[in-house]
Amino acid sequence: MRHLHSATVLLFGVITATAEPRIERDIPYAQPKNERQLLDVYAPQSGSKLPVVVWVHGGGWMRGAKNEVDHKPTALVDKGFVFVPMNYRFFPNVKMGDIIRDVAKATGWVHANIARYGGDPNRLFLMGHSAGAQLAAILCTDFQYLAAEKVPKKAIIGCVPVDGDTYDVPLQVATAVARRKSLNQPDPKYGHPEKFGDLGLQRAYSAVTHVARNKGIPPFLILHVADHTDTSAQAHRLWNALDQAGIRAKVFGAMGTDHVKLDRDLGVTGDPATKELFEFVDGIVGKR
Repeated sequence: MRHLHSATVLLFGVITATAEPRIERDIPYAQPKNERQLLDVYAPQSGSKLPVVVWVHGGGWMRGAKNEVDHKPTALVDKGFVFVPMNYRFFPNVKMGDIIRDVAKATGWVHANIARYGGDPNRLFLMGHSAGAQLAAILCTDFQYLAAEKVPKKAIIGCVPVDGDTYDVPLQVATAVARRKSLNQPDPKYGHPEKFGDLGLQRAYSAVTHVARNKGIPPFLILHVADHTDTSAQAHRLWNALDQAGIRAKVFGAMGTDHVKLDRDLGVTGDPATKELFEFVDGIVGKR
């Protein structure tokens, strides 16, 4: 990411000089130090009490890495955010609950330490793509994991899950089973039932299960690919649950993109999903 050092970026018609961010890589958030429990910090050169984006990568809970961030550090640091992507352990080496606890532990590290990098520990956004969308959404609706890491729910001020298909895991399992049956396809070796567990665990790891009024659930922006059947259905399922509970939420279906491109283009000038993202965060923290 050293090509971030200096550039001139056009953001929505405004030319802004991008200063070299401060970057610290491979910070352990758990002991003993290991590759799968590290995070990076991208921060502006100066400032204090800056809002923070905690980013959770995708990869089906079995692959992916914290350095797969594309344009996001450039765009968010330029807006005056601290950006923190993480690694986490993978299935089948660990169970889904352990993966969720890894993301919570990384968020706990951020809350405890991010002030040293100019971040505000009480203005954290949790965001993630694909599998990371499910992980971000569950932490923002079922607060037991963050509470175990001493992160108060009021410290999470926004959630942006991007093109996830497991906010309601039992619904997605039923959808996938019906599709395979209609197409006479075999079950995958590692499908959602294998990753999430039995029906009780599937429900426990579904964000919609935990949505309720007066819980302190933060505002949500749910981004998805407009013509992707599964992620669109799941996005609207989560939005409906939040809306019915009186929680501020918006769902945005991006046209002319796909699952990978939607993530890759976040932070790109003129990208519609990026515009929605920036309007969402600006509406919470105020424009820079």
